[in-house]
Amino acid sequence: MQYKNGREVFPPRLLKEMQKYIQGELIYIPKEKNQRAGWGEVNGSRALIAQRNEDIFQLYREGKSLEELEEMYSLSNDSIRKIIYKTRSKA
Repeated sequence: MQYKNGREVFPPRLLKEMQKYIQGELIYIPKEKNQRAGWGEVNGSRALIAQRNEDIFQLYREGKSLEELEEMYSLSNDSIRKIIYKTRSKA
């Protein structure tokens, strides 16, 4: 998030109105709900994790043990189990 001066962003009339409520302090103006990106959508993390989870499930179906998957992906046994359970329920 980058700081911007209100004089450079808002029309003078709107700036004057806002100064009635807040002066010299920082204020956060959130994006509209329909413009907000979900977690990991912008940088691709969500897609990478989804693909990793599909790979884990596929390897499990092919016979890899939970212990082997833990070692391969550096995840806990509990995490591997959750991934398999969630991916199985989607299929």
